[in-house]
Amino acid sequence: MQQGSTVSAQTPLKLNMGSGQNPFEGYINVDKFGNPDVLCDLEVFPWPWETSSVDEVVFSHVLEHLGETTQGYFGIIKELYRICKPDARIHIRVPHPRHQDFMNDPTHVRVITPESFSLFSKANNRRWQEEQKANSPLGLYLDVDFEITNSHYALDPHWENRFQDDGTGKISSELWDAIQHLNNVVKEIIMDVRVVKP
Repeated sequence: MQQGSTVSAQTPLKLNMGSGQNPFEGYINVDKFGNPDVLCDLEVFPWPWETSSVDEVVFSHVLEHLGETTQGYFGIIKELYRICKPDARIHIRVPHPRHQDFMNDPTHVRVITPESFSLFSKANNRRWQEEQKANSPLGLYLDVDFEITNSHYALDPHWENRFQDDGTGKISSELWDAIQHLNNVVKEIIMDVRVVKP
């Protein structure tokens, strides 16, 4: 299917965005190149899905390739919000911006972190306004609302061997210090996001 045509609603409607050579069974695989289920340039709007029609979206090592300009990135976020149902789930995997996997690929144009994605939460925006913080209230500006329900740092194997998980799921102060100050500690960031809509 080409850009601009409409995809009929399915239940549940699950999209694997930027599927490339890794199509997922049970998902509509979407890419700009090759022979996906839906041929679509995610930087061209509108996307070919109806408003509030999508149950689940996967971006596995895709978002860092999109939205080189701020307005382009905001367009992607707004389209993602538009097509998702209330409580839709979004699964995001991206390379950590201070890992060589991110730095060595010239097609990586956008840093994605839990901190940057949290700017699209209206609850966060309102709290920061009350606390008179300088964080950009992008959820309010763009009229989108996303809640990060889980985020995880997948360590580079070198660091994974040094810092064994103690079972609590919490990052030790020593590891957090390394993450903040050194390159190649975190290989990948994994986030689960819920779409907040009335």
